[in-house]
Amino acid sequence: MPIYEYRCGSCSFEKEYLQKVNDAPVAACPACGSDAYAKLISAAGFQLKGSGWYVTDFKNSAKPKAKPDSEAPVVAKAETATPTPPAAGAACPACPTD
Repeated sequence: MPIYEYRCGSCSFEKEYLQKVNDAPVAACPACGSDAYAKLISAAGFQLKGSGWYVTDFKNSAKPKAKPDSEAPVVAKAETATPTPPAAGAACPACPTD
């Protein structure tokens, strides 16, 4: 149900009412009883964006989309280092000893 704002032209009293669209407008001011109580035109409290999502939905939880493989940056493979052989007569630290 929409919320409608009303203002009295006599005493400047303002109030919001939760009413159905088909409900009759409030005619008399609750503060002074005047018939100058009128419905105001106001902006909606939400914004629509895209195909059915509200602007406020998932505001901060948006994650950047991953690029498809065809647009992914090419990463160079790291070169594998070849181990240097131990000095002549020295024992290999990776080899088991008998």
